[in-house]
Amino acid sequence: MSSKTDVLLTPGQRLRRGLKYTAVGPVDVTRGAVGLTVHGAQSAADRIRHAIDNSRLATEIGEAQNTIAQELAAAQGVLANLPSIIADVRKPKRNRRRPLLLAAVGVVTLAGGAVAFSIVRRSTQPEPSPLPPSVEVAPRP
Repeated sequence: MSSKTDVLLTPGQRLRRGLKYTAVGPVDVTRGAVGLTVHGAQSAADRIRHAIDNSRLATEIGEAQNTIAQELAAAQGVLANLPSIIADVRKPKRNRRRPLLLAAVGVVTLAGGAVAFSIVRRSTQPEPSPLPPSVEVAPRP
């Protein structure tokens, strides 16, 4: 028993199959070439876009560095003047109102003490009764 695994094609079938693969082959090659070209163009555009973004980022970083340098210079100027500002603040200023204010506070305190003393003094002395004395005050002979 022998089985044939090869299928015999008729010449018409062979011609159709050959034309089919002959036509499909160049189409696949063309599609592959176009696909590779499009992919390469997209990759190149992505690289260019990335380079542009990096150059923008570099520009922004440079501007930020310049701004920071200016701020640091301004801060150093302020810090350089800080000792003289502190010295000006610490200088004793003659205030003529201070002794006058202390004298006024002393006078008010003295007056308040006098009023408090008179109130306490009066509260410790008994007030005379408005009623006549119940005992004779006249001495005995």
